[in-house]
Order: sequence, then structure tokens, then C-alpha cells
Amino acid sequence: MNDTRIPTARLGADGPEAGVQGLGCMGMSFAYGPSDAQESRATLERALELGVTLYDTADAYGAGDNERFLAPFFAAHRDEVLIATKFALSIPEDDPTRRIIRNDAPYIRQAVEASLKRLDVEVIDLYYMHRRDVNVPIEETVATMADLVREGKVKQLGLSEVTADELRAAHAVHPIAAVQSEWSLFSRDIEAKVVPAAGELGVTLVPYSPLGRGFLTGSFARAEDLTADDFRRHQPRFTGDNATANAALLEPVREVAAKHSASLGQIALAWVQQQARVHGLPVIPIPGTRRPTRVEENVAAVAITLDEEDLNLLDPIAAQVAGDRYADMRHASAGRE
Repeated sequence: MNDTRIPTARLGADGPEAGVQGLGCMGMSFAYGPSDAQESRATLERALELGVTLYDTADAYGAGDNERFLAPFFAAHRDEVLIATKFALSIPEDDPTRRIIRNDAPYIRQAVEASLKRLDVEVIDLYYMHRRDVNVPIEETVATMADLVREGKVKQLGLSEVTADELRAAHAVHPIAAVQSEWSLFSRDIEAKVVPAAGELGVTLVPYSPLGRGFLTGSFARAEDLTADDFRRHQPRFTGDNATANAALLEPVREVAAKHSASLGQIALAWVQQQARVHGLPVIPIPGTRRPTRVEENVAAVAITLDEEDLNLLDPIAAQVAGDRYADMRHASAGRE
């Protein structure tokens, strides 16, 4: 492919322009089995060359290891990149496998200072509430986050996996730049309420797992294909009869891919990118990868336009998917909407 940089989209109503596709960095040090640090660093550099400027991490990814891993890259390119990280998933010292959701002010302040130190930066470009603690009013959480903006520690605020009502309540306290939720050919629940609310408020949608955690690329067909330490082995969609049923749903994706001389992943990403026009709001998906060749493939999807025939083939897929996104959906927007 040529090295023409991808177009940009605005991050929030008054925020900076970002490449219309970002990069999810979690898998470089967490969740998806063994990784090669040198190859991951090359992936970061290649993404930036192609116009990817929004880099997504979180304090919970490897108990801070992902932020530490990314720090040298950010230091080398601080004026060229937008750093997105998150708080809310507290890791108990006595059990590093557990996550406790916390949205209270003392924890937020502790978390932001720790992230700033690990990232070795003075300000975070986009700071997300990773998950919602329903026992803490969202207005209180966002008020604390807004204080971080006033103090110069954070530039813009984001929310992850919130309902439309939660987004509106938060936005009334301080402008929300971005909502991050799962959105793909396999996961479209946010289109009912969250996407319209975001469009109404001028909030950018940042879809995570736009490739269905890799399933939509055809790179694996069931949980047993994955390494023992891959967290996807515990997700309902990839196990047992669900996996078999969902693998069959890739046939229309293959048909559209053949028509465009594209990969399955490129069609899945092109569909997500095209939702910006369908729904009339900025959409910046953050597919994750650890390989330079894969980031080239992903970025090339930006240039693919699906026609009405393609969309009609792909549209029925989500309604037929077997199994939930998570074993426990209480912490996803669809579980509370």
C-alpha cells in the first residue's frame, strides 16, 4: 500500500483532529497471549507513519505494564500523538486476577497520578472512566474528572460502556469528548440509544473490538484455538455451540471481501468506519494489533466503501450472533440500558 496518511475526525465537539482510525494497544502486553516487544514497537511506529494518532491504553492492562511499555514511544512522538488511558478497574494487591470497579473521587485522583507517572507525561489527552460503578452517581465521578481538566492533568474526558442516560447526565456536568463501546458487525446494541445520544451531544464514538476480538478476521474459530492465557477463552461467543454458530455467520463477510479483493478484517473495519456516515457522527475505531503488516491492512480499510448490496448482506449478522459479549453483562451498557 502507499503511505498516504488516513483522513482525520474530530475528537469531541471542540477537540483536536485525530486519525480516523486509532490503535488499541492492550494486546501488546496483556490479555491476548504472548507478544513480541520489538514487533509491537515497530507496529506503533508504522501506525504513526500511516496517520494513526490516537493510541488507547488503560491502567488495568497488565496492572500498569501497558502504560509503561508505551511511555518511550509517547516520549519520542509527544506532539504527534493523542494518549488515551482509563481508570476504574482497581486491582487488589492480594489477588491480581480480580478487578474492582471504583468511580469514587479519592480513587480517581490516585489513578490519574499513577498513570501520569507510568506514562511519563504531564497531561493525558483523553481520560476515560473505564467502567461504571452504579453505586456512585455519575455526576460526582465526572465532577472529579472535570477537576482534573481544570488542574491541567487531563485535556478531555471520555466514558466507556455507558448508557445513553448516563452519557447525558455526565455531559451536563462537563463536556464528554468520546464514548468507547464495543461496536462491530457482531455487536450493535449501542445503535439503539447510545449512538443517537452521542450524535445529539457532539460526542465521538470510539468503537473497541471492531474486529469482534479477532473473530471477524477468521483468525480463530473457537476458544480452543487460542493460547491458554488468552482471555477470549472465557467469552461466551467463542465457546461450544456458540462458536460453531458464529463462525457460520462469516459467510456474507467472505462474499463481500471477495467482491472488494479485501480481507475479512478489512470489510469488518470498513463497515465500522462507514457508520460515521450512516449515523452522522465522528467514529474512530481502535482495532488492536501487534504486527506492522496488520496495521497496514487495517488502515487500508479506511479507503473501502461498501455499497447498498454489501450493507444488505452484512446487516442481518448481528441479530444472529449466539452468546453475550461478556459472561457478566452488568458492566456493559447493554446490560443496563
